[in-house]
Amino acid sequence: MKLTSLMMLMILTGCSEMLLLSSVGGVAVSQSPAIKAYNGVDAITIMKTKKDIKKHIYEGIKNETEKSKPNE
Repeated sequence: MKLTSLMMLMILTGCSEMLLLSSVGGVAVSQSPAIKAYNGVDAITIMKTKKDIKKHIYEGIKNETEKSKPNE
């Protein structure tokens, strides 16, 4: 039943909404306070910027790597 509902949500909604739902769902499931805090901050980040924390970090590293490349 849950799998069918999850599949319907994935089909009917966009990626950012699905990430938000999975991030908020992780808060309720996890037991560790650190994981709950991370998931809460991640959910707020997704709501404000439409990107999760991992995407922000990836783009930051990618930009720094491109800056440090020597000009050809």
